[in-house]
Amino acid sequence: MLVDDQALLRTGFRMVLEAEDDFTVVAEAGDGAAAIALAAGLHPDVILMDVRMPGIDGIEATRQITAACPDSRIIILTTFDLDEYAFGGLRAGARGFLLKDAQPSELAAAVRAVASGDASVSARVTRRMLDLFGSKLPGVDPGADEAEADADAVRIGLLTDREREVFLAVAEGLSNPELADRFFLSESTVKSHVGHILAKLELRDRVQVVILAHRLGLVTH
Repeated sequence: MLVDDQALLRTGFRMVLEAEDDFTVVAEAGDGAAAIALAAGLHPDVILMDVRMPGIDGIEATRQITAACPDSRIIILTTFDLDEYAFGGLRAGARGFLLKDAQPSELAAAVRAVASGDASVSARVTRRMLDLFGSKLPGVDPGADEAEADADAVRIGLLTDREREVFLAVAEGLSNPELADRFFLSESTVKSHVGHILAKLELRDRVQVVILAHRLGLVTH
């Protein structure tokens, strides 16, 4: 589903996405209220969500849709490269953040990643998360809950050597193609490793991988 208050942009996104064999645009909405109503009835797999819209904005719409329709995964798509939009969207439950000037191939890759249960967060946003919030994450300070830290460490111990390498690379913000290049693996093998890592660590997505790695002091930038 496409959500943007500019009809011309929705038309452009529709043309890009429907040029791909595996995508179908099932609905369009021009504001957050319409998006919430349509999502409740259609339960689309992926929603491309603008931020700045009249009435209910994209962040609030994301919050309401993810609460009511957890199987609908949302990508925040905005013209504005602002931390408040990226972090606000991710806190609201979005699985990705892209700028509207992204290349068609980037947009298609992000939709596929999010549809498969992955997240699509740029390396820039990942680094900014660590820079701005790293020192505030649970478990970083000496007074953190030791039992929680111990449980995290036990789960990390369940990873194989290769899975640990991939875990740390994901925490750096690498995408699946970048992981495949670094470790000389196929993308399908990378996806398998990432899936096993998320399952073993009981994490929802790559954003939580970044947070856990930083909380445990496994990455420092």
